[in-house]
Amino acid sequence: MQRILVVDDDAHIRQVLHFALEKAGYEVVEAENGRQALQQFEEKAPQLLVLDIMMPEMDGTDVCREIRKSSNVPIVFLSSRDEEIDRILGLELGGDDYITKPFSPRELVARVKAVLRRTTAIQQTSAGQRNGTQSRSTLSHGKLSLNELEFKAYWDKEEIVLTVTEFGLLKTLLSQPGRVFSREQLMNSAYDFNNVVSDRTIDSHMRRVRAKLSALGASPIETVHGVGYKLGDA
Repeated sequence: MQRILVVDDDAHIRQVLHFALEKAGYEVVEAENGRQALQQFEEKAPQLLVLDIMMPEMDGTDVCREIRKSSNVPIVFLSSRDEEIDRILGLELGGDDYITKPFSPRELVARVKAVLRRTTAIQQTSAGQRNGTQSRSTLSHGKLSLNELEFKAYWDKEEIVLTVTEFGLLKTLLSQPGRVFSREQLMNSAYDFNNVVSDRTIDSHMRRVRAKLSALGASPIETVHGVGYKLGDA
C-alpha cells in the first residue's frame, strides 16, 4: 500500500484529505506544520506528499527545498492563492502538481493517482529492464545521459537530481535529439491524467530542468519560439 503524507495546519482539511485518500486505498500519515512534516518524512518514508504552502513555523516552500536536497519524492502543493506567480513558484521549487483551495477531494485524489502512476510506470520500466524484457535502459546524447533503471540523469558523469515530472520531460527530449516537441506533446509525455495543463506549467518545469543543467555549465535545451522545445548539441 502506498503511503501519502498530508501536511496542512488546518485540521479539517487534513481530515477531509485523510478520508478521501484512505478511501482510495492509500495509507495516510499527517503533519500539521513544516517541521513536523520533515520529521514524518524521515520516519515514514512516504511515496508522495500533499503539502500546504502557507503554514506556521516553516512553510511548504521551505519544506520542499529541504526535501529536494536529498529526494525526488513527488510533491503536490496546496495553496489558498490562485495567482499564477505562486503556481509557477511552487512548480519551479520542485513540485509535481499544484492545486488551489477550495478544491474537490475527488480532483485531488485524481491528481495524486496521476503523479503516482508516473512514478510507478518508471519503476515498472526499470523492473522490466532488470528482468530482460526491455533492452534499452540508457538514453544518451553527447555529455547528457539518462538511466531509467536508476531513475537518474547525468551531465558529463555529474548527476542531475530530477523530480518525476522533470525526468519525464528530459526523457522525452532525449528520446529524439534534435526533434522539436510541442508543449502539448511534452505535456502528454509527462502528465498521465485528463487535466488541462497550461503552457506556463510546462515552461516552469522546463526552466527548472534548464537551471539544473546550467548549474553544471550545460545548456542543451533550446526553445523554439511559438512551438516548443528541442534537445540541441550536448
